[in-house]
Amino acid sequence: MIDALDILLNTSLWAAVFRIATPLIFGVLGALLCERAGVLNLGIEGIMTMGAMTGWLAVFMGGDLWTGLAIAAVSGALMGLLHAMLTVPLGLSQHVSGLGITLFGSALAYYLYRLIVVVGETPPTIVAFQPMPIPLLSDIPFLGGVLFTQTPPTYIALLAVALLAYVLARTPLGLAIRMAGESPHAVEAQGLNPIAIRIGAVVAGSALMAVGGAFLTTAAFNSFFPEMVQGRGWICIALVVFSGWQPGKALLGALLFAFFDAFQLRLQTAIEGVPYQLFLMAPYVLSIVALILVSRRAEVPEALLTPYRRGER
Repeated sequence: MIDALDILLNTSLWAAVFRIATPLIFGVLGALLCERAGVLNLGIEGIMTMGAMTGWLAVFMGGDLWTGLAIAAVSGALMGLLHAMLTVPLGLSQHVSGLGITLFGSALAYYLYRLIVVVGETPPTIVAFQPMPIPLLSDIPFLGGVLFTQTPPTYIALLAVALLAYVLARTPLGLAIRMAGESPHAVEAQGLNPIAIRIGAVVAGSALMAVGGAFLTTAAFNSFFPEMVQGRGWICIALVVFSGWQPGKALLGALLFAFFDAFQLRLQTAIEGVPYQLFLMAPYVLSIVALILVSRRAEVPEALLTPYRRGER
């Protein structure tokens, strides 16, 4: 009990929570944006894997880290465009298309990696993002060490939450996106094109997902391996429901899962005699419990999964 309390009061635990949450934040924001426009994007796992590979590869081949993030975003946008073209104008199954994107993205990322990179006994590495303490703020007791000594992508992820929340709630663009997911015919009645809005939302959301994947290879680690996303995409899909399709709650959900994950890693060393598999499954079990408790009150966008066809009612 004392060991657990010491862990909870340790700055390193809470700093790790924000690091672990960063790819989830990007991923859940991307999935949320897609779904608020009425499109379920189950391709997130493949998109994050593609973003992880292309972002790392760009840096490995001589680009800087910011170029790597930008190229990852472009690769995610292209994957999202493929999903959007299949599901929005063509009206194909969003489930089937999304799963296809996941399989295609994961396989293509690994194929390109093996095609371009010579892999020896140890995987090649890059120089990843380093923590960037913010002057004055990083000197604040406890909070400074937790929140203001992170890598630049983590700061961007937190800013992205505030930006997306503002856009969805306070701007005409956000209203159009929300209406495309609630009543696309009402959007059409206002002289807007719900098909273009949905496609744009999926492309932008997929770019965010890919940046989340790129964080893993350019900040959390410094190399790429095919299984590194490790189901984070599916966690993001669940966190969207947990958040009730609200960016602020999505941030809390990502931090909650990250806390469970960071805490179990430290408990493994503090508590002996317990199979480590129990610690590994704990974040997922607790997340499922939280999802069950919250999802009953979630208000799903009315036109989610419903193809829009011009002129039909």
